[in-house]
Amino acid sequence: MLVSVLTQEDLKQIQDSVDIVDVVSKYIPLIPKGKNFFCVCPFHDDNNPSMSVSRERQMYRCFSCGAVGNVFTFVKEYENIPFMEAVQLIASMGGVSISVSSVKRKTSRNEELYEIYRLSHKFYQNNIYTAEGKMALKYLQERDLSMDIIREFQIGLALKNNDLLTKLLIKKNFSNQNLVSSGLVNESNYGYRDAYYNRIMFPLWDLTGNVVGFSGRVYHGESDSKYVNTRETEIFKKGELLYHYHMARDVCRQKDVVIVMEGFMDVIRAHSIGVLNTIATMGTAVTKKQAQLIKRLAHRVILCFDGDEAGAKATLACSNELALIGVVPQVVRLPDDMDPDDYIRKNGKDAFIDLLEHPMNIMDFKLSYLKHNRNLGQSQDVAAYVNDVLLELVKIDDDILREVTLKKISEESGLEFSFLKSRLDQIQSKEQAPVVSKVVSKPIHTLKNKYQKAEEALLYYMLQSTEVISMYHKKITYMPTECYRLLALEIDCFYRKYHRIDVADFITFLGDQENLLKTLGYISSLSLSETYTLEEIEDYIEVIREYNIESEIRRVQEKLKSSMDVNEKVALAQKILELKNKKVMRRE
Repeated sequence: MLVSVLTQEDLKQIQDSVDIVDVVSKYIPLIPKGKNFFCVCPFHDDNNPSMSVSRERQMYRCFSCGAVGNVFTFVKEYENIPFMEAVQLIASMGGVSISVSSVKRKTSRNEELYEIYRLSHKFYQNNIYTAEGKMALKYLQERDLSMDIIREFQIGLALKNNDLLTKLLIKKNFSNQNLVSSGLVNESNYGYRDAYYNRIMFPLWDLTGNVVGFSGRVYHGESDSKYVNTRETEIFKKGELLYHYHMARDVCRQKDVVIVMEGFMDVIRAHSIGVLNTIATMGTAVTKKQAQLIKRLAHRVILCFDGDEAGAKATLACSNELALIGVVPQVVRLPDDMDPDDYIRKNGKDAFIDLLEHPMNIMDFKLSYLKHNRNLGQSQDVAAYVNDVLLELVKIDDDILREVTLKKISEESGLEFSFLKSRLDQIQSKEQAPVVSKVVSKPIHTLKNKYQKAEEALLYYMLQSTEVISMYHKKITYMPTECYRLLALEIDCFYRKYHRIDVADFITFLGDQENLLKTLGYISSLSLSETYTLEEIEDYIEVIREYNIESEIRRVQEKLKSSMDVNEKVALAQKILELKNKKVMRRE
């Protein structure tokens, strides 16, 4: 399929080339239940299967968080990629050939920031291959980074002159505000200057491969900070990114193993020896969003942080964040306080791969960590140690690992296994919060009036029947609730354009309108009968039209109050009477 722009018909052809059940099952195990399939929802902290995938309707819906969509939106959200990239991925799965040029780039409100980074990235890359970049290249090669790695990771150089990039960007007519907002240009009393100069520049990418930041490293032995990272901007938020994610994603999925490191140099070093399924947190504490991203990359997670005390703390914190979403990682600990970069350079490829092939389980790591600086010959330290281990065991959902760990601490402490098991059960009962059933978030007040109920029911059946859409189009001019009004207009627009209604196709039609998709999700989750009568639809329509009459009465009454003209007052009073009579007649 070679087209200049993908039409709705093109998208439907691509969507129809795959089965959503087959696509979702590539990412998450599905359990058949009745005519649908169920799985753990990947879009919120879900431990029980709450997402339904319908082969018949070619859509998914989470009964807990309200996520709803078709095969395109699932891949888009799961992979954290733009919509059109998801379309291309689905097309490849379905054997449909589409041209990359058919994807129209969507203008972002931060487009100028992305463009500033694209140009700056090229500028830094060009610099390192000039005469002034020879010393930087020599430094990198002395650190055992080959020219292939330098090119692959697009390493560049900020030159000594501290206004070269600024002049280039100003010449390209970027706004001064965006230059400063980008974090690449500083403003002072002396004007605008480059934020980076005389540093080797390592690009930092977002999840889809756009350069959104840099880490600048000194290479002359200056006393300044060794690394300076771009400050957080509209497009660079460390807690939402993982270094090397876009490059490692496919390899992690193929191997079903992801190796999490702290620094980008660790990832680059691992990549240089052929270990490609690595990502890095860039030294920050792992956030909930990052944990979710890690979970989606592979079922098996190995944490390989720095070997020092700070690295041990980071490993513990990361494992606990992952435990909250049901991930039990394994751990590689490096000797002599080394980081992966140092270890690989000193001990070589085979030694590092051997460590990766023999990681310790998370509880063995925690036992070692919690014993550190404690004297298990002292009763007080033993008690503290055992209590801490039990608190960590509560976070683990693996019954076998729990049993094995309890036996280990029973042997270490001399306490009876049955006592420890009983104590763990007590702690767990206290730790567990009361179970609160999650409900799909509603776009309106919980206490619904009759008008809202009528709107919801009418929308529900509009999503199933062109007959109901036609009745809406002919008889209703205004929905009382804004989010429902907008959704009804979109349904009507889709129907008038394509003369049909299909929820999976309609989701594609809505695109990235998040609020409308949420409203659609809520409407789709309503527990209403699958069938309707024309009398029921007429009743819903009459209730909504009654609201419109009452609304018009209130508007005219307000106008009557403020009017100073006697003739106008008489006319307005007459109009109010006519509207009230119209309302009574409709009831009869």
